[in-house]
Amino acid sequence: MNFENKSILITGGTGTFGKEFVEFFLKNKKFKKLIIFSRDELKQFEMQKKYNDKRLRYLIGDIRDLDRLKLATKDVDILIHAAALKHVPAAEYNPMEVIKTNIYGSNNVISAAIENNIKNVLALSTDKACNPINLYGSTKLASEKLFVAANNIVGKTGIKFSVVRYGNVV
Repeated sequence: MNFENKSILITGGTGTFGKEFVEFFLKNKKFKKLIIFSRDELKQFEMQKKYNDKRLRYLIGDIRDLDRLKLATKDVDILIHAAALKHVPAAEYNPMEVIKTNIYGSNNVISAAIENNIKNVLALSTDKACNPINLYGSTKLASEKLFVAANNIVGKTGIKFSVVRYGNVV
């Protein structure tokens, strides 16, 4: 995929994957703008100090907030959805919070992408979505199903929803 002259938004951009993604892109890719969308202002502040690059934009927001997502995704060409609540014990203790983020929030990402006609949308999932035995894996499986089904909703508009499973990294 050609990223030159493209605006890219990454949800959960200050998380583990997001930080690596940003660093890789800064070193290896030509792009117009990279928007880091996350709800953690401290991590965004730390990232701003580390990377002095005018192509980076930082937006505070939560994927649970559809209006904020619609605003954040205006004029975006590529959306990488990496935001999620990921800690298995916390998910079991706070089940509705994980459902709100990982399922409803993912659905909001889909809605914002469709409204703003984002051509390439990639959702990060997990190996725990394969035959899930806990709530985290179950919510990520549901999110995968939403993203795949979104391709039926958009028909032949040219919008493409994809999912990739990201396993544990040693």
